Amino acid sequence: MRELWRLWPTSNLCFKELKLRFKVSVICRSISTHLSWDENVSFEDAVRTLNTLQTNASFLEQIKQERRDPQAQLEAMKHYLIRSGLQIEDLDQLNIIHVTGTKGKGSTCAFTERILRGYGLKTGFYSSPHLVQVRERIRINGEPISPELFTKYFWRLYNRLEETKDGSYVSMPSYFRFLTIMAFHVFLQEKVDLAVVEVGIGGAYDCTNIVRKPVVCGISSLGIDHTNLLGDTIEKIAWQKGGIFKPGVPAFTVSQPDSPLEVLKDQARRLLCPLYLCPSLEAFEEEVQPLPLGLAGDHQRSNAALALQLARCWLQQQGHKGIGELKATRLTSRQALPLAPVFHPTLPMKQGLRDTEWLGRTQMLRRGALTWYLDGAHTTSSIQAGVRWFRRAVLSQEKSNNCPEVRVLLFNATGERDTAALLKLLQPCQFDYAVFCPNLTEVSPVGNADQQNFTVTLDHMLTRCLENQKQWNRLAEEKTGLDPWLAQTPEPSSGPLHGPLLLVPPAPRPLNTNSLVFSCISHALQWISQGRDPLFQPPSSPRGLHSHPVASSGAVLLREAPSIQVLVTGSLHLVGGVLKLLDPTLSQ
Repeated sequence: MRELWRLWPTSNLCFKELKLRFKVSVICRSISTHLSWDENVSFEDAVRTLNTLQTNASFLEQIKQERRDPQAQLEAMKHYLIRSGLQIEDLDQLNIIHVTGTKGKGSTCAFTERILRGYGLKTGFYSSPHLVQVRERIRINGEPISPELFTKYFWRLYNRLEETKDGSYVSMPSYFRFLTIMAFHVFLQEKVDLAVVEVGIGGAYDCTNIVRKPVVCGISSLGIDHTNLLGDTIEKIAWQKGGIFKPGVPAFTVSQPDSPLEVLKDQARRLLCPLYLCPSLEAFEEEVQPLPLGLAGDHQRSNAALALQLARCWLQQQGHKGIGELKATRLTSRQALPLAPVFHPTLPMKQGLRDTEWLGRTQMLRRGALTWYLDGAHTTSSIQAGVRWFRRAVLSQEKSNNCPEVRVLLFNATGERDTAALLKLLQPCQFDYAVFCPNLTEVSPVGNADQQNFTVTLDHMLTRCLENQKQWNRLAEEKTGLDPWLAQTPEPSSGPLHGPLLLVPPAPRPLNTNSLVFSCISHALQWISQGRDPLFQPPSSPRGLHSHPVASSGAVLLREAPSIQVLVTGSLHLVGGVLKLLDPTLSQ
């Protein structure tokens, strides 16, 4: 305990958390001493230990210093990689496709990986964040690595870093750095033919950018996100994204606004990188036969076009045949950038685009009277795309069902995002109810290690939900005005803050502002589904779930409605929690 008391005066962690971290470190040291990996050590133990890397106080201090010197972030990553037993040049063997962007980079990676898998290649795919289980981030041949494989490689890397720690850096890398290094080890040891690597945040100083010789790079659509890290203009963000360009390595991007595209062109010139503009997907399609895509939504078409170029370029660079004959075309680039080749997609390319699956992105689940629309959009441009997809899908449902429906929004947003701007874009969907909750499947974290986030408190998350509800109500008031005939909202019943339902202070209830806040995803889904989802059957409703008038009257409507359309959006973590509950097989 002496070590614990030494930490106490200088640490900003509470004493209870310090005790927990001390206990974990002792356990980990014991494991490190007695074994390199043991089958008796569970996957859950590995995940819990991994989660402690989220709250390393000394690491948070290091990050603050690195922000003043971003190059130090890459130097730290190289240091950890070497301590793990790898050299930078070892990563050249992975034949990497490196992809960044603000929206669509994950979908682009999914399309690309699926196409190349169709050529009989053994693929690795590193992405973030995960939806249900952390092992989703590291995939081989499209499948998350098994719990056994994750556990083996986790402890192998963790113990190696423990053994090689020195005084120059914090002994353990952060959560995302650790997983990035682990992914490189997995892909090398499992001998993949290629690795599709999605950038975490930005590009230039992202920890994936220690890769020195990717085979090809891609940049999907650019927009505003992570402004506290990347800058507050699209031009600054474009500079960060273009930081993944490498000398002599071909790079492709989709149509962008003029100003950020100029930044990308300057970055490409500075880094001696040949940059090409992708033609739209229409250029690859026959007049009577559009290319079917496994991912819904018009915005996926530019991601698919980028994926075709990345896959073909990779095959060409690696000397593969059957990469698609060039098409005669008169297309020219209007943005003073060389146009990428237009070609006839091969059968594996067509099948790859058609068979791509990427959970939580424009995903639809039909369950009896309920239809769940799941989209992890969290920027203004991606919310706009998601709204277009949702409205079109709902219109299609209305035509086929020809019956009245109830529309419900389930929303949360994290970080420093402008939730008012996001919620304003969702107003035209004409939701009957707006529901807000934190990204927690249950209030209790027991059995929920994969989705624990120690960097923010539950109180903070709930306060953010209440703020989101307030914003939604204000937007509705501005749109319709207050109804003078309605009484004020009753006082909420007294009780603990973390009950099943949270209410705002009493205020005149605006027209069409039926909004509720729940303390976790499970409670929100129980109220929305009213026991009508055949696969989501919680044991019993928590006390007070229907105590508020809106909840009570809404429950009657939801139980009787012939059709319920539910859009879940604003956060991939929220979508992941919903999927975990609606499809328990994803947790197995």
